[in-house]
Amino acid sequence: MIIPKGKLIIIGGAVDLGSTVSALENVKQLDYLKFFERGILKRMIMESAKKEKSHIEVITTASQIPDLVGVEYTNAFKQLDVQINMLDIRKREDAGKKEYLDRISKADVVMFSGGDQLRLSSIFGGTEFLQILKRRYREDDFIIAGTSAGAAAASANMIYRGQSNEALVKGEVQMTAGLGFIDSVIIDTHFVQRGRIGRLFYAVASNPGILGIGLGEDAGLLITEGRMMEAIGSGLTIVVDGRNIIETNIYDVEMGTPISIENLKVHVMSIFDKFDLKHYKLMINKTVKIEGGVFLKVPDAD
Repeated sequence: MIIPKGKLIIIGGAVDLGSTVSALENVKQLDYLKFFERGILKRMIMESAKKEKSHIEVITTASQIPDLVGVEYTNAFKQLDVQINMLDIRKREDAGKKEYLDRISKADVVMFSGGDQLRLSSIFGGTEFLQILKRRYREDDFIIAGTSAGAAAASANMIYRGQSNEALVKGEVQMTAGLGFIDSVIIDTHFVQRGRIGRLFYAVASNPGILGIGLGEDAGLLITEGRMMEAIGSGLTIVVDGRNIIETNIYDVEMGTPISIENLKVHVMSIFDKFDLKHYKLMINKTVKIEGGVFLKVPDAD
C-alpha cells in the first residue's frame, strides 16, 4: 500500500447554492461558507506547505453559478489574509488546457467547491488533470480539499442520486465512480441537516467493505497518510461500519422494496476526534474548550 504524502480535507458544506439555486435567481446573500469562521479554512491554511503564502486554486466546476461562488470563496479567504486563484473549468475540453495543468502542477492547495458531484466525475474522469492531482497527492506535500459535492466526489465510489425519504428502498440510491483520491470509503454531505442517514446505510449495505462517512454542515475531516481522519469542524460526522453485518435482504427483494439490515455499526465524531481507517478505531477527544466562538483543543490532550 502506497502511503500518500499529501493531505485530503473533506467538508460537509452548508447551504449548497451551487445545486439548489438557479443561476437566474436573484441571490441576495450567501451563507454557505460560514465554516471558515469555525476554523476549517484556517486549519487548511495551517496544514499547507507555505501557510498564508500558499498557492491555492479553487475549482468551481460542480456549481451552476461558478462566478458567484468564486466571489464568495475569494471573500472568505480574504478574511484569513490569503489570496486564491479560480480555475474556470466548465467542460472536459477546459480541463486539458496547458495553463490549468501548469497551475495545478505548481499549487500547494487545490479545492473543489460544492454543486453537483456528477459534473466533477464526468468532466475530470480519465483526464490528465486528474492524473496530475493524484500523482501530486501521492508524492508531494500537497492538499486536495473538497466541500459538499467536492467532498462527495473525493472517494473512489460516490453517491450521486437518492431521495432521503426513500433511501432504504432498493434501487433508489444511485452510485458511480468518483475522483478516487481515497479508497474503501463512500462520502455523503449535508448529512445531518438533510436526513441522509438512509442513503449511507444503503450504500454500506450494498458493499459492507466500504466505510460510510456522513459529513454534517460545518463538519470536516483532515485525512493524513491516507488513513488517519481527524474531525476539524464544529459539526458532526457519522461513520457507518458494515463489516459485521449479519444479514440483509438487499440482494433478495425486488426493486422498489424496502430493505432490512442487521447489526450495522455507527460511530459519531465531533471536533478533534480521530478515526484510524487501517484499524477501524475511533479515538474520542475529551478535552475541548471554546474561546470567542471557536473550538480549541486543550494543550497536551494527546
